[in-house]
Amino acid sequence: MIFRSYSGIIRHSTFTDVYRLALATASVFLISTIGGFAYRTFLGEKVVSSTSLLLYAFLSLTFLIAFRIVVKESYRFMRKTAANNSKKRILVFGVDDKSVGLAQSLMGDSSSPYRPVGFLSMSNKKLSFKIMDLPVVNCCDEIEQDLKRIKELLDIDGILLVGDNLSVSEKNRIVEKSFASQLEVYNTTLPEKWEKLSDIGVKITPIQIEDLLERNVIETDVKLISEDLCGKTVLVTGGAGSIGSELVRQIAELKPRRLIALDNAESPLHEIDLYLQKNFPGLNCQVYLADVTNRDRMEGIFSKYKFDVVYHAAAYKHVPMIEKHPREGVRANIIGTRILAELAVQYKSERFVMISTDKAVNPSNVMGASKRAAEMYVQALQHQPGVTTKFMTTRFGNVLGSNGSVIPFFKEQIKRGGPVTVTHKDITRYFMTIREACQLVLQAGTMGRGGEIFVFDMGKPVRILDMAERMIKLSGLQPYVDISIEIVGLREGEKLYEELLIDGETTLPTFHPKIMVGKVVDHDYNEICAILDELELMTNSVGRKKFIIQKLKCLIPEYVSQNSVFSELDEQH
Repeated sequence: MIFRSYSGIIRHSTFTDVYRLALATASVFLISTIGGFAYRTFLGEKVVSSTSLLLYAFLSLTFLIAFRIVVKESYRFMRKTAANNSKKRILVFGVDDKSVGLAQSLMGDSSSPYRPVGFLSMSNKKLSFKIMDLPVVNCCDEIEQDLKRIKELLDIDGILLVGDNLSVSEKNRIVEKSFASQLEVYNTTLPEKWEKLSDIGVKITPIQIEDLLERNVIETDVKLISEDLCGKTVLVTGGAGSIGSELVRQIAELKPRRLIALDNAESPLHEIDLYLQKNFPGLNCQVYLADVTNRDRMEGIFSKYKFDVVYHAAAYKHVPMIEKHPREGVRANIIGTRILAELAVQYKSERFVMISTDKAVNPSNVMGASKRAAEMYVQALQHQPGVTTKFMTTRFGNVLGSNGSVIPFFKEQIKRGGPVTVTHKDITRYFMTIREACQLVLQAGTMGRGGEIFVFDMGKPVRILDMAERMIKLSGLQPYVDISIEIVGLREGEKLYEELLIDGETTLPTFHPKIMVGKVVDHDYNEICAILDELELMTNSVGRKKFIIQKLKCLIPEYVSQNSVFSELDEQH
């Protein structure tokens, strides 16, 4: 009763229970010995010998522990037998404390679909030993042959990688060899990062293409960003889009005084509204269904809230679509930006952060040209007399998993059985995760003095054909065998590779290693405004689309159309 040796569930017994049993047994032995000694002293009669008491204590503790071991092992055997056919047999990569802890978590969760059957070590030492009664197998120089041998020996289905413990290059190497050995690969974070043990079912997932991009994890100064936005009224335009909605989520965590998410897409905006209500019930936030090209509507919102910080993510971004509908691209991306920028100046906003794209650099399509025109306008506006708002532009490449990006497109094609379509065998793109991009946008917003273009280090450009082949392998299929890949030709306005700097621009480092500031060319404000006035009139009148493109090309001399019906306009010059 004192040591509560009865209180534990026998099949979950641990060393704590053994410790309680040992204390209880030792106490009984000690009390019995003292009692026997006192009885003999006062009555002169020996009740029981010390040897008998010692033997009793030893046998008692032994049988109590043995009983618990038998129950635990019987339960484990029955559970293992019942789940043998349904669970994935996996090797846990690594033999350090973190990997062992992960294996313990998996073995302790009866509902887990994974069953560790061993540990995989990349050590050159060919030693045979066990951890938790699971064998440790070695794999070093001849990885593919070693994995095939291990697969036959232990009948494994896949390998579980602890993502935090491996560099991207190491992970790529193991994944490639595992696929070649017909093994699945799973990825997870460390158990201490899970909110609860039951998260194990969702924290272990098949490895994704995002996990294999050769780029290091980006870290930002969250404290600096938080201090910068604390007590501020913040507007996020395009707040229901891929970038905008992630900005809203991250800004909400920093607890601004007020947060407004604005978008003209009803259903996605409703979803972000529900998200904010559920996850940030105490935050002063609101969503607005509105169009940034409606000047009167925008002025009403600015006059009501007088925003301190504006993050402008609203834009049309799909290259082929805007190539066919240049009026809408110009209206949303240029005129909308101009309206917001002028209102930010009028209502004394502290900062205006515009989200741009690498397609604005030496643009080859209407979308890129429209974003470049918007960049030029906010830069020129910055230097006008009486402007106190700090205008900053952030420029980066493709965002993994965003609406319309190549990865969801490929996933859908693979799901349908192919073919996977790639526009050109040599086409490359820069990639970044949505979360990383938004973290850098927020970080860049704290740096600017006004008029800068911040360029993000996107890592190495990725060949799209390589990405398609790898995604097919990640699906457990063989490219060109199970799923065909077709080269369909470049789309309208598409070029083989993207750039991050325009001719004549250079970059300077900042205190953040992943953010550089572009030293940009100055532009004449009045000249830009005159052309934008003409473009606005053209977008609101019926006429030939080519007139709009000609005017854009006058504003942006480096805009040269590629794979487009507008290429003839360049030939005329």
